[in-house]
Amino acid sequence: MQFRQQALARLQSPEELDLPVRFARPQGWLVLSVTVVAMAAASVWALTGSVTSTVGAPAVLTYGQGSYVLQSPVAGQVTAVLVEEGRRLPAGSPVLKVRTERGDTVVRTLDAGRITALAASTGQIIGTGADVAAVEKVAREDAPLYATVYVPAESAAGIPAHASVDLTVQSVPSQEYGVLRGTVRSVDRTAQSAQRIAAFLGDRRLGEQFTKEGRPVAVTVELRKSAATKSGYEWSSAEGPPFELTSMTLATGSVRLADKRPVDWLLP
Repeated sequence: MQFRQQALARLQSPEELDLPVRFARPQGWLVLSVTVVAMAAASVWALTGSVTSTVGAPAVLTYGQGSYVLQSPVAGQVTAVLVEEGRRLPAGSPVLKVRTERGDTVVRTLDAGRITALAASTGQIIGTGADVAAVEKVAREDAPLYATVYVPAESAAGIPAHASVDLTVQSVPSQEYGVLRGTVRSVDRTAQSAQRIAAFLGDRRLGEQFTKEGRPVAVTVELRKSAATKSGYEWSSAEGPPFELTSMTLATGSVRLADKRPVDWLLP
């Protein structure tokens, strides 16, 4: 009871009303000011700044029109192989001779292109529809190379038009010659199956390899040309490798995605 009366007396006493009240020390104001400025800067950066990201995916160098698997229309024994791998042929060119019960039949190319692989040899018995060759469609000798990058479907929507692409080519030591430069030409609208990839590349193994993690989206990349390099294309190094590139060469592509504001990651 005595303590309560003393507390009431202090509240009613005006003797300390004229004393100044200290709200914060100068050091506290400094810390508060720095914190406010930092938060304001972070907010401005989150709204107006941008963050660059890339997606890596397997790629292959081609002539852009794809390949096809040449199949035998008849069953019989191969009596002659009339072409060599690497040779470019016009449409309707003879590839094999096959002896059947009704006589010899010549297997011919369907479209103009380059023979990338032969699956038949002299003396071999083949059936109707057997794969005998892989033919890459290339109409002229000086046709430019392209790169097809098989990007995961969930990342394809974030690739802007004309995005930059760096390609690490398997046959080129990147530490010595750098990476191949390119620009996105087109992004396919649908994910591709192993069968579709195999039909385009003329290689079933690549179709299976590129779909191990799910169906990817094909991104066509135009390689930047350069008269200063032996390959005829632009590299991150000054001269690039001292040899020309060939189609069906495997690579790894790093595709630049559309820049994002940091605040976009916070929004649902």
